[in-house]
Amino acid sequence: MTHSLRTILIDDEPLAISRLRRLLDKHHDTVEIIGEATNGAEGLTLIEAERPDLIFLDIEMPLLNGFDMLSRLTAMPMVVFATAFDQYAIRAFEENSIDYLLKPIEAERLARTIQKIRTFVERSDTSQAMTNPMTESVMKLLAQMQLSATPAKKEIHSISVKTGEKILLIPLSDIAYFEAEDKYVFLATTDGQKFLTTYTLTTLNEKLPDTFVRVSRSAMVNRHRITEIHRHFDGKFMLAMSDKKGTKLTSGSTYGEAVRQLMEL
Repeated sequence: MTHSLRTILIDDEPLAISRLRRLLDKHHDTVEIIGEATNGAEGLTLIEAERPDLIFLDIEMPLLNGFDMLSRLTAMPMVVFATAFDQYAIRAFEENSIDYLLKPIEAERLARTIQKIRTFVERSDTSQAMTNPMTESVMKLLAQMQLSATPAKKEIHSISVKTGEKILLIPLSDIAYFEAEDKYVFLATTDGQKFLTTYTLTTLNEKLPDTFVRVSRSAMVNRHRITEIHRHFDGKFMLAMSDKKGTKLTSGSTYGEAVRQLMEL
């Protein structure tokens, strides 16, 4: 390769996009980040304006999801998906020769993606490498996955977290609550462990089933893991959780009505 690939990152999760940018810094000889977008609509505008060689694309986003955005492009760049889709969807990516990164993204996995991109570019004619070879495979994927993009939100059964060199899949039933601390969101399991996630509480509120209830700006709880609810002052509630630590969380004053309705008070 004689030059870095002009690259755009598109993801509605600030922590995820920040992590990806940090990991890509190690591959500056291959990737030059020229812009970021936080939803499909922004991504569409940015891609049409900048005509990048490569994009890293989330799928589940507000305004336009990743599939909708791709279907509206007039020129197709190389695409790497950053996805939380299950193994069946991942097979579709593989069959169409489009690479994917399963969140949370690992440095070693990203390095393999970068090498795959380099090999693809080096083997292709320079004038065609960035557009035509990818268009057919992307459109095949769109046809296969378009209808499944929205239902996938309702099929989440676990949250992936990284610990050391491993990625753990934590079943939703084992999660007692999520809690934001500064700029980070942790999930707490019923056995007392805490793990850093790449999601914001807003994103989790959109993606997770109704089993999980947002009770304050900094906390979301598994309603099946609440053992007691006590009225607090200023319209707040104290929630006792059934995790090993017996955690007690206080709802926000603006979330009082939601707690009353969801817990049938």
